[in-house]
Amino acid sequence: MTSNETVATTVVHGNRRNLYLITLSVSIAFMALGVSSAWPTPVLPKFKNNETNVVINEDQVGTMLSLYPVGFAVGSLATRYIADIFGRRATILCSAIPIVIGSVIVAFTLQGWLLYITALTWNCGTGMMSTVIGYYVSEIADKDVRASLQVITSFTFKFGNLITMILGPFLSYEDLNYIMVALPIIYFVVCWWIPETPYFFLKAGNVEGAKKSLRILRRYKDEKVLDDELRSLQADVQNEMIHSSSIKELLSGPQYRKAIIIALGLKMAQIMTGGVLIRQYLGWIVGETKLDMKMSLVLIIYGCVTFVVAMMSSVLVDRVGRRSLLIYSFYGTGVALGLIGLYFFLQDVMNTGSAILTTFGFVPLVCIILSNIISTLGFNSLIHIVPAEIFPLNVKAVAMTSLNIFGALMAFIVGQGYPKVKAACGLTTIFFIFAAFSIGGGVFSYYFVIETKGKKLRDIQIELQGNMYNAVEMVENVETVVIDEDNKNGTEQKELKSSNT
Repeated sequence: MTSNETVATTVVHGNRRNLYLITLSVSIAFMALGVSSAWPTPVLPKFKNNETNVVINEDQVGTMLSLYPVGFAVGSLATRYIADIFGRRATILCSAIPIVIGSVIVAFTLQGWLLYITALTWNCGTGMMSTVIGYYVSEIADKDVRASLQVITSFTFKFGNLITMILGPFLSYEDLNYIMVALPIIYFVVCWWIPETPYFFLKAGNVEGAKKSLRILRRYKDEKVLDDELRSLQADVQNEMIHSSSIKELLSGPQYRKAIIIALGLKMAQIMTGGVLIRQYLGWIVGETKLDMKMSLVLIIYGCVTFVVAMMSSVLVDRVGRRSLLIYSFYGTGVALGLIGLYFFLQDVMNTGSAILTTFGFVPLVCIILSNIISTLGFNSLIHIVPAEIFPLNVKAVAMTSLNIFGALMAFIVGQGYPKVKAACGLTTIFFIFAAFSIGGGVFSYYFVIETKGKKLRDIQIELQGNMYNAVEMVENVETVVIDEDNKNGTEQKELKSSNT
């Protein structure tokens, strides 16, 4: 890049240092979520081998895991109101509270049933953060780095997974839980300084607040460029806020139907590929194969690969189209899951000889890792990005909340159904079902998902809504005038006369 190009880029985009620092701060919260999300993977073998003082049985373990999506749904629902009334920043900070509560309980309780509360509170915080983070980052970032910043949060989530996978098998149950108490407190302190999004300020009619937020985010040296972007955002917000932000508006508005279909289809496919379930039960699944490897090594390999792949995904996501990544990642994951199903079919149904199965005992673990690699590079990195991009501002909060509640319901069904289907039909059927839904996700993405890479949020709405999108005048033809110096939130728009007249 030449010096002139560098100067031009700086003028247009400002300095992104603050933007990256803010994203990094928010990502620390996702790291804490990653630690708590992976907590069952090393802990379940400890429960099974009586390595803790907690009084808990397998039925209670199943109940605890099934409450994860319930807590997630509660957190998502709370976000619907907190994010729209108090703001995105307040929601991020509030999400630390239930996580701290759950961590304190798990650190000191000896009764298994109290872990139900931990499951609910941890995932309440996870639901809050997962719901708000998508549109927080999409509202603070410019289009050229929007997806990369979203993937950074996914990367730190995987880093949290890695911490648990590596340290979990070697730390005592108590020491692992003390780490979990500290993390949400740290991220609350780190996130205290982050700004509210300019979109939220404009939605609330606070133009000066939006301008201050933009100045922090962009660090523009040219005040005119700052004012131009502010006017552009005002025009977009005013256009999108013509309609209400209720669930009724979301479900009844024909202009949102394509976005709803895309978001629900992707979420269902992602949940039904069983990624979370496979990670939680990884030790037990690998234990049913003929693989001769220490479980601690299995968890470390799985966690390290996941972490490295998460770093790679941040490079891919803004260089390759979202739609292409979705299609090929669903297909690739489906093939890997199908091979695992084939292994268990040969082992449990065909009763293939033990010598042959031992020779190929590595296949299930390799395919689990392969499916994790492909899904992380693809749909698992995009599942929060695409919905945040395709819903307009007026219904974004209610849409993301509803989507996460839908995902929680699907996860609850999968979690409750897993032990029953496994008991009745074995792991063969489990993995063939996962594979079928993954292939279906690829087909769905091919026919229904639009490309959003490199597009402004306004342009995405025009493509989705077509003639139903009431486009506003170009920013160059609009001027924002403060009509009352004592009330700087009041604005008026008027046409500028052409310079040629």
